[in-house]
Amino acid sequence: MAGLNYIVVEGAIGAGKTGLAQLLAERFAASLVLEEIEENPFLLDFYKNRKRFAFQAQVYFLLSRFKQQQSLLELDLFHAKVISDYLFWKDRIFASINLSQKELYLYEKILPILEKDIPKPDLVIYLQTSPEVLQKRIKEKGRDFEKSLDSEYLSLLVESYNHFFFHYNLGNLLVVKNDNLDFQKNPSQFEDLVNIVKEEKPGTRYYVPAA
Repeated sequence: MAGLNYIVVEGAIGAGKTGLAQLLAERFAASLVLEEIEENPFLLDFYKNRKRFAFQAQVYFLLSRFKQQQSLLELDLFHAKVISDYLFWKDRIFASINLSQKELYLYEKILPILEKDIPKPDLVIYLQTSPEVLQKRIKEKGRDFEKSLDSEYLSLLVESYNHFFFHYNLGNLLVVKNDNLDFQKNPSQFEDLVNIVKEEKPGTRYYVPAA
């Protein structure tokens, strides 16, 4: 773990990234950075009317994430270990899906100003999950506002995530086929993943667990 001081867990809504991030932070005695989702005052309105409130919700998330990421600069990421449940640059995924053409144009004017000083993770773990499994887990998780997400939106979200990480070039990436995994209920699955992470191999790797 000498070269992995900053690890990010990513995945679409319902993939289980927060749970895995918590387990990794505990295992590696790392600071835990969690995305501030429910603090967004526009989020409930967005889920009720995505077209009308997309820009407000998007900009709030962008600025909130930027503020969180700035706090990481106060840490010595060469020595302090940090685990996060979101990647700052994934903000583009939701912007491309939810914003109108004019809104996206304005968003693209703001983003480069903010992202230039954002620290890049040593490793991103992408939990690649099917829309069907996401929908099942969203219902189990119990957030009322997320239950309104339909299968069409989740399919588009998964497609956009896959496209984003297929072209990801900011650092090392571990793509985990996630449909049959539950790291909190199955410790052996978590141990397998930890061992793969500890290998610290560069570039993009893929982990497809045995059935």
